[in-house]
Amino acid sequence: MDMQPPAGPNFAIPPAAPRGLCTDCGISRTAAPKRCATACQFIKPNYPALEHAVHGRARDPARPDELFFGPFRRMLRAALAAPREGAQWTGITTRIAERLLETGAVDAVLTMAPDPADHWRPMPVLVTRPEDLAPCRGMRMGYAPLLALLEPARALGHRRLAIIGIPCQIYALRALEAELGFERLYVIGTPCSDNTTTERFHEFLALLTDAPETVTYLEFLPDFHVELRFTDGRVRRIPFLRLPISKLPADFFPLTCRTCVDYTNVLADITVGYMAGSGAQWLIVRNDRGEALLSLLGHEIVLTPLTSAGKRASSVAGYLKNVELAAGGLPVRSMPNWLRPIMAWLMPRIGPRGLEFARTRVEMKAVETVLHLRARHPRRMRNMVPAHIWGLVAAYGLVPTKEETK
Repeated sequence: MDMQPPAGPNFAIPPAAPRGLCTDCGISRTAAPKRCATACQFIKPNYPALEHAVHGRARDPARPDELFFGPFRRMLRAALAAPREGAQWTGITTRIAERLLETGAVDAVLTMAPDPADHWRPMPVLVTRPEDLAPCRGMRMGYAPLLALLEPARALGHRRLAIIGIPCQIYALRALEAELGFERLYVIGTPCSDNTTTERFHEFLALLTDAPETVTYLEFLPDFHVELRFTDGRVRRIPFLRLPISKLPADFFPLTCRTCVDYTNVLADITVGYMAGSGAQWLIVRNDRGEALLSLLGHEIVLTPLTSAGKRASSVAGYLKNVELAAGGLPVRSMPNWLRPIMAWLMPRIGPRGLEFARTRVEMKAVETVLHLRARHPRRMRNMVPAHIWGLVAAYGLVPTKEETK
C-alpha cells in the first residue's frame, strides 16, 4: 500500500508531553507542543466561537436538536446502496474519502489504519491513493496521535487535506486551523464518547468470549446490543444489560472520556455515526463543505428520513444515579440476573430509539461530565463545561453554582 508511514527518517513523531486529561491527539508531539494550551478540548474550550468560525454560526436555540448535536443543515438516515466488504456499517466514511482522492479534491487523507502488530490498535497514516483506504475501514480502540502528522503532511507538499477524526482530535484541529497553512481542509467526523487503551480493550474482549483473538469486529448498536463478528464468520449479539461492565476496573474509561462534552463531533463538516440511524447510519450535514462531501456519493448512497420513538427521561435519570455512585467512589449496584433478560427484551421495544436514543446518549454524557468533574476536578468546571451542557442537565436537577460558571 502506498501509505505515508506514521514515522520515518525525516518525520519521526516525538513522545507525547505528559499532562493530565490528555487523549494524545498529537499536538503535544509536534514542533510546537505548547499549542495544547489553546487547542485542547480539556483545558478551556470555546465551542460557540469555533462553531461560528467553522459553520458560520453557533447553535440556534430555536432548533432544539442543535443543543444536543451542534449546528447542522440536515440530518439523515443513510446506507451505501452496495455495502463495502469489511466496512463497520456500509462504508460511507471510507467511500467519501475515496471520492475525495478520486476527484482530486485533496492530495491526501489523514486517518487511522490498524497497527501491523495489533489490528485493534490505531495508527495514524497519510493515504494518497483511493485503493489504499480499504484497510483503514472499521473501528480501532486506543489513543493515536493523529494530528502529529499535520507537519509531515505539509513537509510532503500536501496543501489540500481530508481528515477523519474523533471529537478531541477535531477540536484541536479547528482551534489551530487558521495557523496550519493548508489551502483546503475537509473534515469527516465520527462520534465518540468512551475510549480506552488498546490493552484495556483486549481485557474487555476477554470478558466477552473465550477466544478474543478471533474477534474481528465490535460495535455498539442503537437496538441496545453489542455485535461481535469472528474470523470463522460467526456473529454474536449481546444485550447491553448483559455486558460485564461491573467486572471492568474503575479506570477502564479515562477521566477525559468521562468528561467529554462533544459526543457528536460538532466541528466536523459532516458527522457519520450510528446513534440515530435505527440500523443504518446517521449523517449530520453541518455546512457547505459537508453538503459537498455528501454529494460526492451521488446515487451510491440511499438517504431516508430519521425516526424517533420512546422517552429518554427515565433512562437518563437512572443513569444519573449510577454515575453519582461511581463518581463518589461507591460500587454501582448491578441488576439482578433474573431481571436482565426481561429488560434486555423490553429496551429495544419501549426504550428510546432513533433520534431519541441519540438525545439520550448526549444527555447521559452531559450528566457524566458534570458529576465526574465535580468529584475530581471542581476548579476546572467553569472552564470545561460549556453553557449548552448545563441546559441539557437542568431537567435532571443539576444546576451550576456560582463557582462553576464564568
